[in-house]
Amino acid sequence: MAEKTTNTIKEKPAKVEKTEKVEKPAKVEKPKKESKPKKIIAKLNPFQQNIKNMKMFGRWTTQDVIVSDPGLKAYMNLDPILVPTSLGRFTAKQFWKSKRPIIERLMIRMFVAGHRGKKHVRTSGHMTGKKINAYNVIIRTFEILEEKTKGNPVQAVVDAIEAASPREGITTIEYGGVRYPRSVDLSPQKRIDLALRWLTQGAYDKMVKSKGKKRIEQTLAEQILATINYDQQASFAYSKKYDLERQAKAAR
Repeated sequence: MAEKTTNTIKEKPAKVEKTEKVEKPAKVEKPKKESKPKKIIAKLNPFQQNIKNMKMFGRWTTQDVIVSDPGLKAYMNLDPILVPTSLGRFTAKQFWKSKRPIIERLMIRMFVAGHRGKKHVRTSGHMTGKKINAYNVIIRTFEILEEKTKGNPVQAVVDAIEAASPREGITTIEYGGVRYPRSVDLSPQKRIDLALRWLTQGAYDKMVKSKGKKRIEQTLAEQILATINYDQQASFAYSKKYDLERQAKAAR
């Protein structure tokens, strides 16, 4: 039997008539508002929010401390700080020690109170390399100063530095193989360095000579008070300043 073949006719899809596009109404432009620049508010560090009211060691303020010597004012850092330490931020940069708190510089000088020039005459004892011991000494010294002066002990330290800082020094010049001393003006940073050095050396010498009768905080407070009163016999720092300025005056 012959196979029946069926031819399938494919129906074409009906054409869809295109609809005419309806024109949309034109948008009415709104007047632009003047854009104001945004205010950028810096986020405060939580440790710096109450820095203005911060007291040194939580007890003594530095805001009412006055530096009367205009030459030393820029080199005494009296910014509010709880613990006077810079954590070594300025050790690698020359002349940046002036950015350290002035009380921290006093503490650092306590480490090497036994030095005389390049020689270590006597050991500085248990404070060598231990900052916490120097902190405790300064706190006890401030308590003694507060009791005796009835005022801010930070102001007493600043006044002692101003009184003990020399204005003139001596340098050596050479002419024809002969050396001559000549007086020179000292920089503010050098003046503060010498004052801090003499204050700590004088306190340490008095402590050693007392043979255990006086502690370092007692002798340091005595040296600070004697320097404020311009006592040449009791103050080691003021006597050294007087001798240096006398030699500089003779070498003018």
